[in-house]
Amino acid sequence: MSDNSLKQAPDDPQHYCARTPEYYLQTLDPVLRASFTEPQIAAVKQLLGASIPRPAAKLVDLRFWVDLLAYRFYVVLFVGKDRRGGDRTEFADPMARKGNAITALLLLIGLNFLISLFVLLIALSIKLAVGYSLLPHPH
Repeated sequence: MSDNSLKQAPDDPQHYCARTPEYYLQTLDPVLRASFTEPQIAAVKQLLGASIPRPAAKLVDLRFWVDLLAYRFYVVLFVGKDRRGGDRTEFADPMARKGNAITALLLLIGLNFLISLFVLLIALSIKLAVGYSLLPHPH
């Protein structure tokens, strides 16, 4: 098969999860596409249909960028029901598991700190707006 047998997919606004097997078949070179028989096209459509991801609803779908000096990092956090089939055949080594546990713990502590700080700032703003003083003799 030549390098020109597959055309570049056009830069269209259609999200890749919404694309159908027919969309991908249309990206093939018309001469190559015409050489397929009906059973071959049906088999390719079935294969493409099974390989196209189907997004599932998430409880938490958090995506944001973090700019640090000269680099931009993309952070994604998904929380949802595990719909993957079967058990995992590969398990992370013990050191990676410990690293993941420490990272998760640090993220939870950081999130707890940010929420506490936010609540404290809201309480301080309310206190200042009302004019209440915590000390008996304000300075």
